[in-house]
Amino acid sequence: MAMHTGSCLCGAVKYRIDTPIHDVSHCHCSMCRKAHGAAFASFASVPRPAFHLIEGEDRIGRYASSESVTRTFCTQCGASLQFVDDRNDEVGVAVGTLDTPLGQVAQEHIFVTSKADWYSIHDSYPQYSGDH
Repeated sequence: MAMHTGSCLCGAVKYRIDTPIHDVSHCHCSMCRKAHGAAFASFASVPRPAFHLIEGEDRIGRYASSESVTRTFCTQCGASLQFVDDRNDEVGVAVGTLDTPLGQVAQEHIFVTSKADWYSIHDSYPQYSGDH
């Protein structure tokens, strides 16, 4: 049973997640900022076996942003979809692409030492200089 579903901006790529999402990381590193075109990127880590592509495999583009990380996106609308790190068994799902409500979950800011100089963090979520 799907706990969450999501899609890209144009709807060509659709997915489901078969596990609850317990937390979200807001990444402030320069690569995430550039990939999302925003002050930070928000990802939920889910076990790879719980993530299922429903539609649009032929629309998924892949970009190896570093030696072990691949970022996926829709080739039709450009929406960022995933952060896939070969070093672990989870996939980072861009929470902005969820179609189902997430509700209140634990949140944190990571790589805050490289955050955009024009953005100030004003919430009470934990902050980490790097990935912890």
